[in-house]
Amino acid sequence: MNLGRKKRARIVLDALSRVISRPETELHFSDEYELIVAVILSAQCTDARVNLVTPELFKVWSTFKSLSTAAPEDVAKVVASISYPNNKAKHLVGMAAKVMSDYHGKLPEDQISLMKLPGVGRKTAQVVSSVAFGDQNALPVDTHVYRVANRIGLVQQANTPLKVEMGLKRVIPQAEWGRAHHLLILHGRYTCTARNPDCDACVLRNVCKYYEALQRLPDPIDGLNPAKGKYYCATRQLYFDDPISRTDRAGISQIACPKCDSMNVYISKTGLTTKTVQDFRIE
Repeated sequence: MNLGRKKRARIVLDALSRVISRPETELHFSDEYELIVAVILSAQCTDARVNLVTPELFKVWSTFKSLSTAAPEDVAKVVASISYPNNKAKHLVGMAAKVMSDYHGKLPEDQISLMKLPGVGRKTAQVVSSVAFGDQNALPVDTHVYRVANRIGLVQQANTPLKVEMGLKRVIPQAEWGRAHHLLILHGRYTCTARNPDCDACVLRNVCKYYEALQRLPDPIDGLNPAKGKYYCATRQLYFDDPISRTDRAGISQIACPKCDSMNVYISKTGLTTKTVQDFRIE
């Protein structure tokens, strides 16, 4: 569908709003202290895992003041099942100490001040300022937002989180940035997943550029014989085991035939094409 990005964004947000009833963070927290701790822990970790760990952490250290005097190694033991527990424990203690020393024990509300805290980057600062303080200038971009925005076509040639953020802010009304952030995250978490997106169940298929590209891939070939080779070149009609790689016109690396350089190659066992479409995963 040939749509401008603003029109595409409007359709996307309206469609996601119909199927996502609660576009909000899935982290469990009761105040600003618990929120920033949970968000720091959630980097490269699932919200579900964070929610399993934070009750014990908050039982031991319930305030910025108590956490600021904790030994990082003790915090690391409590968050051991979280990714990078040692680094995150140091960040948590450092963050709490700076809040106590520089901000009189009260979490700052603006993004610039938040980013001065250990363990708080641009995304974390925007999540906290948006969720805790209703910051209308925040549109945080995590791996889910990055992937979904690029796949759908809400942004173009946006190869960094900052470029995605700026691109989204150009096509989504500012009053909707906070809600859009949560809608795109939840869509990426449960439908437009990194490895196996559920395109058949997706309400955005008609406006998604990624899905459109998938539909242009060649149909499978029946009756191939894997005993003759792992791959089949439909151009030369020959089997082979050791492919080469070539870059297509879209700049995507594709499997190619070692005899003729053709990218018209299929997997013998399944009959499926080896061609792939551009994806936008942050590993």
